[in-house]
Amino acid sequence: MKITVLGTGGGARAHTAKLVELGHEVFVGTRDPEATLARTEPDMMGNVPYRQWLADHPGITLLSFGDAAGAADGLVISGIDGHNAVAALTAIADRLDGKTLIDYAVPFVYQHESEHPWPTPWGVMPKLDPCDTDSLGEQIQRALPATKVVKSFVTQEQTTVVAPGSVGQGDHTMFVAGDHADAKQQTTGLLKEYGWSDILDLGPLVCSRGMEMYAHMHSAIGFGLGQQFGGHFGIKVVR
Repeated sequence: MKITVLGTGGGARAHTAKLVELGHEVFVGTRDPEATLARTEPDMMGNVPYRQWLADHPGITLLSFGDAAGAADGLVISGIDGHNAVAALTAIADRLDGKTLIDYAVPFVYQHESEHPWPTPWGVMPKLDPCDTDSLGEQIQRALPATKVVKSFVTQEQTTVVAPGSVGQGDHTMFVAGDHADAKQQTTGLLKEYGWSDILDLGPLVCSRGMEMYAHMHSAIGFGLGQQFGGHFGIKVVR
């Protein structure tokens, strides 16, 4: 299957590598392919330059966001950061028409002023915007009415999403939410390819609010486990 991953950060790289391993034809989208390949320094998260990473992962096609989205058979994974996701996806809306778009971004606002800041090992915890009365997933769906948006992957580090067996022998829960049953079924199928067996459908896309707001709890659990960056753990819904 031809699957597109939008983004070149650590999470997007995890999905890209796993999809190639599973035998899919993978297209990666970036704002400016030439600029992406020209970078020689690690990114802000310490990931090696993309040209170097790409050399170690043959068989991947790097294109612009629009061209990569257009190349997908019907499934696109968005690894675009929450601050830029709506604008970047709106600009390529016509290339996403009729396709399933899995969004796993958290709408973090960094370097904000807070009366009661939450200090972390890497600075002040970012705030969520939108929060409570809206979500990034819903904003993307409103901006792309002809696209089937599914919120998923967001309650785990992406390295765990693509390898659930690396935590607790895979005995933990992944969530999906969306307004299109066929798109959620497609997302669930991909999760099963990744190795997930416990997948909980939360219902309509409005439930993405809960998933996005969980991001702060995810960080808190990681800190409690002594994991300063990210978090190598899972959560389990016990029925």
